[in-house]
Amino acid sequence: MKKIIAFLFLFQLSFGQINPEDVATAENEFETNFFDALKEKAIENYDKAIIALQKCLLKEPANPEIHYQLGINYLAQKKYIEAENAFQKAVDLEPKQRWYWNGLYDVHYQTRNFYKSIAIVEKLVTFDANMKEDLVSLYMNTQQFDKAKIVIDDIESKGTLTKAMESYQMQIQSRQKGTKPNVNDLVEAIKNNPKAEQNYIDLIYQYSSANQEDKAFETALLLEKELPNSDLAQVSLVKFHINANDIPKATASYKRVVKSSKIDLKIKQRVLNEYLIFAIKYPQLLTEIDNTLTFFDNTVGMDVNKELGKFFYNKNNFELAQKYIEQSKENDIEVIDLLLNIYDFNKEFEKMAKKAEADIDLFPTKANLYYYAGKGYNNLNNFKKAKDFLEMGIDYVIDDPNLEVGFCKQFIFCADGLSDAKMKQTYQKRLDAISKK
Repeated sequence: MKKIIAFLFLFQLSFGQINPEDVATAENEFETNFFDALKEKAIENYDKAIIALQKCLLKEPANPEIHYQLGINYLAQKKYIEAENAFQKAVDLEPKQRWYWNGLYDVHYQTRNFYKSIAIVEKLVTFDANMKEDLVSLYMNTQQFDKAKIVIDDIESKGTLTKAMESYQMQIQSRQKGTKPNVNDLVEAIKNNPKAEQNYIDLIYQYSSANQEDKAFETALLLEKELPNSDLAQVSLVKFHINANDIPKATASYKRVVKSSKIDLKIKQRVLNEYLIFAIKYPQLLTEIDNTLTFFDNTVGMDVNKELGKFFYNKNNFELAQKYIEQSKENDIEVIDLLLNIYDFNKEFEKMAKKAEADIDLFPTKANLYYYAGKGYNNLNNFKKAKDFLEMGIDYVIDDPNLEVGFCKQFIFCADGLSDAKMKQTYQKRLDAISKK
């Protein structure tokens, strides 16, 4: 519990000055109201959460996080005016926090106020370049086709367009030409200028959209022949070679794509997923994947080790899932949960206990971290330490009967280890009561 208090004390310090004489009273009151708000929000008691947050505001009216949390609760109630005002206040207090801007965007998008949404997304683009696609969609919805085209051209200049952006690009081209892109025109254009890469790409898309995969494949091969240095040709060829079970060619195309500096990260991720599914049939190809991981730039929003770990976890291949998750550079709650589940499944209780204990400092109200720490130490016969973690964590279990059952079982296990008959009886009764519900 001392860790929880320390965490909240630091949280409060970060948003305002504290009079040393008032620390105990102010800290306890603020902590209580803030955590009450989080708990009530978690069980969808938004009115109670709002009341608790308003009490927090009495102590710290300039705390942007409290205004942001108010916005979340108002939005959940579809009180859009109140939500907008709360998010706007958070933004005014801390304009560099992107999530506060995201809150405003959520309000305007849900109310279909696309023009207000555009102003917000234009700001969000400065935080995350991937928001440019949202901006294009908003421009298209408001029929600002010239602005949409400028953003699409900018996205294309830095990589390959996604299918959605390609579709918008063609819609704009259709409006400009008055007709849809014509296959015959593209074929003729390629004959007249065989070195113009974009015509091949457009034609491959047209054939694929019409389920004419053979013609799309022929076009990709023609592009590769005319422009041997075209990495974009390989994006289409990977899939064709995989479908033909041609391991050498599929691997060569895959490597060309992921090593290319001209291809967008999202396209690389899609190709990686296609090749990964192929590698399940031919496990020797996993080495090829390992050898290319360095070509994925984690700084632009993709942790490839995390994605691979999730893939193998969902395939129940916990050995490979653990290998990649442990190499992940992220330590968000998704990575933590996956890794603790894997340690539990593999009965690596020492790793599980230490990992859960360390991450409690990051997520002090996450009940399952205390559960894993308790279970880990129980299985290491450190029953006193297990009891401490279980007692700290069970109060954070909210509306999760399965986790509550898990806690009760670990308490019973712990009671046996400590020869504590009273504790065993208490949690056996609680377990029986849950089972009857």
